[in-house]
Amino acid sequence: MREFKGFQKGVNLGGWISQFKQYSKEHFDTFTTEDDIRRIAGFGFDHVRVPVDYIVLEDEEGNPREDGYMYLETCRQWCEKYHLNMLIDVHECFGYTFDPLQKTDKKIFFYDEALQERFLKLWDRIATRFKDHTDMVAFEPLNEVVLHEVADAWNVLLRKYIARMRAIVPDAYLVIGGVCYNSVSTVKYIDIPVDDHIVYNFHCYEPLIFTHQGAFWVENMDLNFRIGYPKTLKEYQKASESLSKDLAGAILNEGISEIGPDFFEDIFAPAIEKAVKDNVPLYCGEHGVIDLAAREDALRWLADIHGAFHKYNIGSALWNYRQMDFGIADISEDEIKDVLNEIL
Repeated sequence: MREFKGFQKGVNLGGWISQFKQYSKEHFDTFTTEDDIRRIAGFGFDHVRVPVDYIVLEDEEGNPREDGYMYLETCRQWCEKYHLNMLIDVHECFGYTFDPLQKTDKKIFFYDEALQERFLKLWDRIATRFKDHTDMVAFEPLNEVVLHEVADAWNVLLRKYIARMRAIVPDAYLVIGGVCYNSVSTVKYIDIPVDDHIVYNFHCYEPLIFTHQGAFWVENMDLNFRIGYPKTLKEYQKASESLSKDLAGAILNEGISEIGPDFFEDIFAPAIEKAVKDNVPLYCGEHGVIDLAAREDALRWLADIHGAFHKYNIGSALWNYRQMDFGIADISEDEIKDVLNEIL
């Protein structure tokens, strides 16, 4: 399978200009700094994925915010200085958020032409500002489309997005994901025109009952629940009975191997088949284990999933660099070295 060169081993900068607790200059100026980018490069990563919310880049009326674009450009300059690539991901756009804690309509955006045109205009601006740096900057249209039922409508919008982007950045990498929170099982439903700079994207937190144990934002999750890794498939299935089928994930699929390296190969197989057929690289833009899990269990999980990534040339970005309940910057240097040993 083709390799997404320069984007094989990355980390997310979530919580900086996306999913922040407070919109403030102090936060934006201090949460991620040049020293963080220097440190990330020193760890051996080759890129950062930079989630950004629309409200950083435009006001509620859709007018551009120059200070917001400054943060993206400054990050790009830091990445250039320390020889990192950069993936810009619009995490939320006007009219749509994946966030389960925001009880908003997850469907209307995919059928509302006015909302979509505003989304496309935002991307016109982003592409125009970074068109001279596509040797190091890639673009991801939208983080985690939640509903399976909008898959066809998402494909229609993606075709419009690709056409608009190709008019401005003909040779930029566009990193395109599916539905069901960008599940790997939905890569096969992506139906777009492909070229040499299209990448198929997915997120993987399987089994979610392990990677998100005790997570307050997961519906019906017991905050005191803990479970190790690996456990048997039946144990994870039993523990997931309180979750919806979509959240429980691939452990409910027929014919899946027992938990371990073969499990990830099994659940990646349809996406790999699609990527090979279309001659498109495959990329996992988010994966990781919540900081409530035992560190040794998290390391075993990372070893297993990265075994599959390496075997099939799947690029990836760890969630997350700092805070957000997954941050590697918040643990000891020795623990960071253990994590990096498994993923790099």
